[in-house]
Amino acid sequence: MKKEEKEVKSRYGTVNFEKRKHPRFDVNLPIEYVRSDLVTSRGEALNASEGGLLLYLPEKMEIGQHLSLKLFFSSGSELKTVETLVKVVWMDFHLGENRGDYRAGVRFIDISPGDMEKLRNFLQSLSRETT
Repeated sequence: MKKEEKEVKSRYGTVNFEKRKHPRFDVNLPIEYVRSDLVTSRGEALNASEGGLLLYLPEKMEIGQHLSLKLFFSSGSELKTVETLVKVVWMDFHLGENRGDYRAGVRFIDISPGDMEKLRNFLQSLSRETT
């Protein structure tokens, strides 16, 4: 009796592994930001990490643009703010350009050690809530 040879097929495909340096946490936090024209505007942070934020903004930004940003969150009964300079690293439309909802990924480029500690403590508190 002849042995049957099994055909071995290679599998090819794309796997999208998360390559972020810092874990992201879903949030819904108000922000204020200032562009180079010194006009203060408001938006929302939808997720946060020690490296950056996902923002919803009422206006389109340019990739590479710098924004002075304030992030507001509560810690216990206190309202805290983190002030930082961020750089827009990507931009897209969320619900359509006509509605004016834009999503932007921003990276922290200048944040004080004290504000980074406040952010880190806040994110760690979120991490404890999800476990």
